[in-house]
Parts: sequence; C-alpha cells; structure tokens
Amino acid sequence: MTATVNHQELAGALDSARLERREVAPLTRERPELTLADAYAIQEAGLRLRLSRGERVVGLKMGLTSEAKRRQMNLDSPVYGVLTDRMQVPAEGVIQLAQGIHPKIEPEIAFRTGRELGGKVTRDEVLDACVSVFAAMEILDSRYRDFKYFSLPDVVADNSSSSLFVVGTAEHPPRALDLTRLEMKMSVNGEVVQAARSDAISGDPVVSVIQLCELLATRGQVLPAGSIVLAGAATAAHMLRPGDRVQLTVEGLGTVAVSAA
Repeated sequence: MTATVNHQELAGALDSARLERREVAPLTRERPELTLADAYAIQEAGLRLRLSRGERVVGLKMGLTSEAKRRQMNLDSPVYGVLTDRMQVPAEGVIQLAQGIHPKIEPEIAFRTGRELGGKVTRDEVLDACVSVFAAMEILDSRYRDFKYFSLPDVVADNSSSSLFVVGTAEHPPRALDLTRLEMKMSVNGEVVQAARSDAISGDPVVSVIQLCELLATRGQVLPAGSIVLAGAATAAHMLRPGDRVQLTVEGLGTVAVSAA
C-alpha cells in the first residue's frame, strides 16, 4: 500500500462523481503509483461514506471472471466489489438511466449464503454454505471517462464498476443442477444479444465464490452469512438504452427481467 496516497480523499472524489453523475479521469492518470491494496482501501473508504448515509451491505460481486469480459476491459484478473440494499432493483423493475453515467448490463448467476465462509474453501464447502442459486443481472456503471481501458486499481477503487443489480425470484438448491453447464441467454426487446454457458464464469460459478473468499482473506475479511454473491458475468456487457426491456433466461434457474427508462 502506498503510504502517500490519501485513500479517503480519493474515495470522496469518486463518491461525489457518482452522486453528481459526472465522469472523471481514471485515478491512475495522476497517481500511477496506486497499488491494488490502495484500490481496495479506497473502495472500503467509499463504502463507509455510503453506510454513513444509511445504506446497508447485502452482498458482494465478482468482476472480470470471464475471458470475454477481461478482453472487453483489457484487464486480466478477477476482482470484487460490494453490493448495498439501495443498489438492488426488483425483478420486473425499472432502471432510471438518468441516474447513471453510461450503464451497461450483463448476465450472471448468483448465490445466497446460509453461513459464513472465509479463507481457503473447497467447492463442497461453498455448496454446503449456500442455501440457493438463481439468475441475476448486474448493471455496471463507471465514474471514469469512456468506461474502458483503465487499470485494475482504477476498477477496484470504483467499487469494481458496480451500480445496480437485479435477481430472479426463483431460488434453487445449489446441488440440484450442474452449475457448469447451464445455457444462458440475455435478450433486449425480444432479440438475443448475449449467450453463453455458465462455465464461462470462472470455468464454474462456484469457483468465483472460492476466489472471493480468498480475496477477502487478503483484506482480513470473510463472506458473511446471508450474503448475495454475484458470481460474475458470462459475457461482455451490453449498453443500455431508454426503452430497453432486458430478460435473462438461465437453464434450470428461470428468467429475470428489468426495463430501462
């Protein structure tokens, strides 16, 4: 961690940009010395600002878990961000695009934990700890100009480009399906725009939860019981436009839909 970096100050700048729906230059443009440890410290400082305004943590999201997404963002390793209650959009709800800067949407698989997980965990331990799995979509947004080609510390500091998320209402036992072979199709206004199999997510969506626990352990943290975990995108993200109705269908997990206004 870089001793000269004021994490609180940089978190405040990103927080203001988010609240004011204003693009800013990537942090590393002026501070190329930023490390990944700095970035997570900035992310945590930004979360404290949100909690101070009454938001409540409900889960975490994994990012950059698919080869397609890493190629799209020109980055090369998974990261995590935090989900709060005010980020959740109800199924069949409406996203107000004017509340963002350049929102994109991507298809995901999500888990809900029934007990705490931490450190190095096995696949069986994850499946035993999770009470359900379900279809989900994440709405990404970035406070950075152009939303592309920035560094890993930039992504992480900006809460891994988190904005909103929507989860399906049908939750299923994690062991009821082969989670590595589920067909996923995301359509916009009735036309399929993204399709992949669930093993596009870390080779196995459960692996995302394993990786998340390992990443949290480097920060001295654990994955709490009752957490929603977005396992990561199966495809590249799709830019949202006013009037779009986006529906994700996941084999065995049903559908989830949201509209953009």
